Amino acid sequence: LSRFSEEIILWSSWEFKFIELDDSFTTGSSIMPQKKNPDMAELVRGKTGRVYGDLFTMLTVLKGIPLAYNKDMQEDKECIFDSIATVKQCLKVFAPMIETMKVIKENMYSAAQKGFINATDLADYLAKKGLPFRSAYKIVGQIVAHCIDNGLVLETMPLEDYKKYSDLFEEDLFTEISLETCVSKRISAGGTGPESVEKQIAYVEKFI
Repeated sequence: LSRFSEEIILWSSWEFKFIELDDSFTTGSSIMPQKKNPDMAELVRGKTGRVYGDLFTMLTVLKGIPLAYNKDMQEDKECIFDSIATVKQCLKVFAPMIETMKVIKENMYSAAQKGFINATDLADYLAKKGLPFRSAYKIVGQIVAHCIDNGLVLETMPLEDYKKYSDLFEEDLFTEISLETCVSKRISAGGTGPESVEKQIAYVEKFI
């Protein structure tokens, strides 16, 4: 929950703007009228310290006792009950916060187009054409440098410019390096492809 909350806080910031939290889970700034503070996410993130505190209390109690039951162990009850109550409180707030959260897809897509995250797929494209990956890696590095110098992204660089670096490039490269293709073909466990994500969701739902 703490790490998830950190993502929410980061993604809801003006610099990212990937999501927008419902007003019922935020508060306004006391001085900046345009600012929405993700209070609930911050509070949930902070509760981790309390639960960790309970954990370390129990570990400290266990540290100095022999391998048998001792009255020291009665200290675990307060820690366990407090941790359970804290997590339940967090979930009670967290679930509706996620359900009412607005996802701004266009901002996510725009961010995904930056940083040349499909450069590896471009190198894989050349490798599939028979070029050693080390050579493909070097060529793609040169292409990325060219794009940076000329304000381009891999998807908008003309095919004739690609061919200056290798004759192996054909029109099909644009399909291979599209963001949709790059995401969808990651189907291994934990991957970003729809098939993989659906399996992960099904696993979590079954676990819960």
